[in-house]
Amino acid sequence: MHVLFVEPAFPRNQREFVRALHSVGARVTGIGESPLGSLDAELKGWLYRYEQVRSVVDEPALLETVRRIQTREWVDRLECSVEAHIMATARVREACTIPGTSVRTSFLCRDKPAMKDALRAAGIPCAQSIGTRDVKEAREFVKQVGYPVILKPRDAAGASGTYKASNDAELESALRSSGLAAGRDVAIEEFIEGHEGFYDTLTIGGKVVHDFACHYFPNVLEAMRTRWISPQIVCTNRIESEPYRELREMGRKVIEALGIHTSATHMEWFFGPKGLKFSEIGCRPPGVRTWDLYSAANDFDIYAEWAKAIVHGKTDTRASRRLSTGLIALRPDVDGRIRGYEGVEEMKRRFGENLIDSHFPPPGTPTQGVEAGFMANAWVRMKHADYDELRKLLNNVGETVKVRAE
Repeated sequence: MHVLFVEPAFPRNQREFVRALHSVGARVTGIGESPLGSLDAELKGWLYRYEQVRSVVDEPALLETVRRIQTREWVDRLECSVEAHIMATARVREACTIPGTSVRTSFLCRDKPAMKDALRAAGIPCAQSIGTRDVKEAREFVKQVGYPVILKPRDAAGASGTYKASNDAELESALRSSGLAAGRDVAIEEFIEGHEGFYDTLTIGGKVVHDFACHYFPNVLEAMRTRWISPQIVCTNRIESEPYRELREMGRKVIEALGIHTSATHMEWFFGPKGLKFSEIGCRPPGVRTWDLYSAANDFDIYAEWAKAIVHGKTDTRASRRLSTGLIALRPDVDGRIRGYEGVEEMKRRFGENLIDSHFPPPGTPTQGVEAGFMANAWVRMKHADYDELRKLLNNVGETVKVRAE
């Protein structure tokens, strides 16, 4: 099978998808923005061919490249795994009659108001929401649903560009900051109180073949706004127990309603006083290298499982559910440059058998802001057979390991 893979070199973990496709027997042509000479020997070894484009989200350029490849040889699949690449890839895929996720499905997984409209029509509980570029309509919506509300780009990923408003003054500020007051089309929705997590799947022909549940501590909006917090993402190995049954059923309904066939998915959810509520979905893998946590937790290579789904239309491995795994982000005490660390050696001595890996940028490295995400500065990934014990380990690391900057 000949698979075209969009942007094999950046970010760095993109190479894992190429590696996996190559490992299951695919011929992989990469389409990326870097010159061929900048790719390392290992990545080049996994690639059959490589095509450079100015931008992989430049649809005419991507279309021209794919059609040129098709004049040369048969193309079976055109795949990508980054949120920003989804729509351009889908449009080119349909224009070139290549099987894969449709433009309709890609749009519904990108546009938040349209997504929620489709899912409400399918009976899936979601926050009340609208998409608008009209300030008056936004104010009227808030008047109907009440505070607090969330404003964010229609196609945002995670908490990027997201604003919470709990009163009139905060709403007016959010209208300006989000760009809505200047005519930008944004999503505005009811704020759902409760615990936040995500449900990820690998589907083949619309059927879930692998699934995983993770929890945020604290919720993303708070984590990305509060410096002193060392936020965590924790993957549970208890997903097959009764408390997760409703979540898994909702996930399957979402996949069916949006017409997702053979794809990775990443679905955010809330659970609180109003019960379980769907938040949003992407028809792609989760960010911050969460698939690495799934591989470590389940004694398999999730990238290879995805490649088997794409190339062979089936998998032959079951998730072991042997371990829970998690990531904790460690923030510098101030912005500037890394000066040093405290508690790292003690952490390694006490919890070495529970460490998966870690990242501590060397002294002198510029820091990144709190809003830059879970892997922007230092981080640690850990494992344990018991979910509750893993939570304790991650909490301990967050309390004892310090990142000093100046």
